[in-house]
Amino acid sequence: MSIFRGSAVAMVTPFQNGSIDFTAYTRLIELQIANRTDAIVCCATTGESSTLTMDERLSIIQFVVERVNGRVPVIASTGGNNTEEVIENSKSAEAIGVDGLLVVTPYYNKTTQQGLLRHYFAVADSVDTPIIVYNVPSRTGLNVLPQTMAELCTHKNIVGTKEASGNIEQIVNIAALCPQCDIYSGNDDHVVPVLSIGGKGVISTIANIVPAEMHAMCDAFFKGDIALARQLQLQMIPLWKAAFCEVNPIPLKAMMGLMQLCEPDVRLPLVPPTPADMRLIEDTLKGYELI
Repeated sequence: MSIFRGSAVAMVTPFQNGSIDFTAYTRLIELQIANRTDAIVCCATTGESSTLTMDERLSIIQFVVERVNGRVPVIASTGGNNTEEVIENSKSAEAIGVDGLLVVTPYYNKTTQQGLLRHYFAVADSVDTPIIVYNVPSRTGLNVLPQTMAELCTHKNIVGTKEASGNIEQIVNIAALCPQCDIYSGNDDHVVPVLSIGGKGVISTIANIVPAEMHAMCDAFFKGDIALARQLQLQMIPLWKAAFCEVNPIPLKAMMGLMQLCEPDVRLPLVPPTPADMRLIEDTLKGYELI
């Protein structure tokens, strides 16, 4: 059974004066659920996991699980490039009570395809919670090849992939080789193409600001209204481009600040957008009547 079907939001981590703003986090969770988001992912790329301490990550996971209280599935990002640490993090998240784990490929030290198999099998052997493999070569420098993904999905606890390679041919090959694999788009501009080959949905960045629209896009497709799904996909392209005019989540947090959803603060080494990009961000939000 799939962890979720539809649009999952990759939540930002709101900060205020350098600390996690749990008051704002509460508002963001309630906004997502009110707008029919299908699942919540915490402590992933958009959540600035790289600059969260382990204690902060666990406190966020605990907070989200308690606040959501079973209303939608909660998926915790527990990946890294130290297999033993990933196992420890995954066990901790499982003990808190998450519904799924999002585990990114090892980065910097990278590995071979055989190393990927051994890494993920070691993590999957250590928990009972279902795992989604997160493939984002642009950030990690490492690509999970389709044959490798097919082998990974032979493990009962590895149930899917968040495919952010941007390579539709690769995603098609995964679907062909591994029909039991739940494929989620990791790119907001590829949702309908991924759904069209049997994908289960998207783990979305822009759902932080347009959760209802991202849910509606997936819902329309699942109900057979392909024309509406396509229309919503194309409507979102300018917003997606603005949200990625700089490294994620810099523009997204600037958007959320302008929308008064949370402070726009990011942690170093991330910095605020340039003045030119801020103008683009503001103009785009005005065009969508979001501010």
